[in-house]
Amino acid sequence: MKKILVVGSSNTDLIIQVPEIPRPGETVLGSRFQTFPGGKGANQAVAAARAGGEVIFIAAVGDDPYGSEAVKGYRRDRINCEDIKVCRDTPSGIALISVSEKGENAISVAPGANYKLSPEDMEEAEAAFDEADLMLIQLEITLDTVHRAVEICEELRTRVILNPAPATDLPDGILNRTDIITPNEAEAERLTGIRIRNEKGAWKAAEWLHRKGVRTVIITLGARGAYLSDPATGPGRMIPGFAVNAVDTTAAGDVFNGQLAVALSEGKSLEHAIGLAHAAAALSVQKTGAQSSIPMREETDYFYQANLANQHTK
Repeated sequence: MKKILVVGSSNTDLIIQVPEIPRPGETVLGSRFQTFPGGKGANQAVAAARAGGEVIFIAAVGDDPYGSEAVKGYRRDRINCEDIKVCRDTPSGIALISVSEKGENAISVAPGANYKLSPEDMEEAEAAFDEADLMLIQLEITLDTVHRAVEICEELRTRVILNPAPATDLPDGILNRTDIITPNEAEAERLTGIRIRNEKGAWKAAEWLHRKGVRTVIITLGARGAYLSDPATGPGRMIPGFAVNAVDTTAAGDVFNGQLAVALSEGKSLEHAIGLAHAAAALSVQKTGAQSSIPMREETDYFYQANLANQHTK
């Protein structure tokens, strides 16, 4: 089995269910409070592991109960945790999440130990990079660390999937070393300055990213699906998603990316891989929490086959 390297954040999510997302200066009385393991890197690592991938996770946690419990969870999902750094006198990453009755969310993150993951840590994890078929990385760690990780992948000719979240500006030195980029609408607009209201806007944003050196662009558009642009496989086109009743969209993008990485590592076409990623994300938004909502491979495969006729492009 080919190995997937995930480099990124590990957080603990503190979630409050609220009637609606509060506006600035407003206090909203919520209901249920829950604690879940999270973090974009960790979510994607768990999603890839549950999709059947052999996953190596490079991350940093604090020397505290949040960190130790997080690592225990990754090991339960059979993730290789040898390169997870434990930082003394630094708290683990924390995310405060409000989830509305409509399934919308608002998230604030205190990075903590995530910002202690350094370029030097990438170099010390040489064996993990050597073993990987592809690397999946996000932006809840420092850009210097992201930059070094993609440099190492370029040296080893290892494919890079970059999920540019949270949204931020990126230097050309990261973009031109990225094989596949997977922004959502807001992230694509932040990167390119192009507003995405329709397929034409997605095409313009994809062309901008191609000019920066990115070979494959996948812009996720929620339940509408994703816009795929890869000149090697034909004109840009929409890959439809699945219509479901969303309860909590917190980790939908992370689930999409984890499943995508596994499907591509198994040699599936871009269209098939994106379809499976849509299916996994659709399953995840029907449950509360980040990692607690991530489906197993059998669930995703069954849902994908059973609902192919229900894909839509709205």
